[in-house]
Amino acid sequence: MIAWIFPGQGTQDVGMGKAFYDASPAARQVFERADRALGFSISKLCFD
Repeated sequence: MIAWIFPGQGTQDVGMGKAFYDASPAARQVFERADRALGFSISKLCFD
């Protein structure tokens, strides 16, 4: 199991992790798998 965890102290920002997603095919696959498993686009929520 893989989890993306961001601190809840106001340091998160829209687009956080997008450079990693763009640069890493493995990261992209994880986000795509999460989108399918959840039934909605968590990647869109994170990046847009």
